[in-house]
Amino acid sequence: MKQNYQKELEKILAQEAERGKSLFLHSCCAPCSSYVLLYLRTFFRITVFYYNPNITQQEEYEKRVAEQKRLIAALNRDLEQPGAEGFPIAMQEGPYVPELFFRAVRGLETCPEGGRRCRLCFAMRLEETARQAKAGDFAYFTTTLTISPLKDAEVLNRIGQEMARRYGICFLPSDFKKRGGYQTSVLLSRTYDLYRQDYCGCIFSREQREKDREKRLQAED
Repeated sequence: MKQNYQKELEKILAQEAERGKSLFLHSCCAPCSSYVLLYLRTFFRITVFYYNPNITQQEEYEKRVAEQKRLIAALNRDLEQPGAEGFPIAMQEGPYVPELFFRAVRGLETCPEGGRRCRLCFAMRLEETARQAKAGDFAYFTTTLTISPLKDAEVLNRIGQEMARRYGICFLPSDFKKRGGYQTSVLLSRTYDLYRQDYCGCIFSREQREKDREKRLQAED
């Protein structure tokens, strides 16, 4: 029987009598983080950890990280409005070293999206998140990745829990796509005029996107 990670998250939030504990939140991109930040910033003091060496083109990386910074600045400005609730959001940018990604997935270049290559990529990013969270003495860490309908929340939560045990820090379970989370992130992307990419980030997912696009065009002909 599959675990309901959204219900697990809600149980933790309900039990946290003290608001404002620290959360180290790995973010894959601004659009995916939008809903998560609005949802969790009333409970936690969030530091976004932007660590994505899987984005293998530097121009694409720089575009995405700039959007993340722009969104955080906008959300913090929103707190200045009368009646606004929540804690200010901070950001920490991790090292951008695509060679780490290529080393981690060597030999798996032709794996389909969602397979072993992706799981190793998730593990690489979540391990660094857990390591940095422990070093920074954060109360919790987690990731925005579970908001995507294309990402397996079961796999991501298992990896997060493994890294929590390895580094001795609490992992916040999630399935942010639930309760309309993904749909809300799409609306927020429009509200904040965010660049919304159509592939995960690595050159292999980009190639898969282009192949899928060609197939659709051929089918339409």
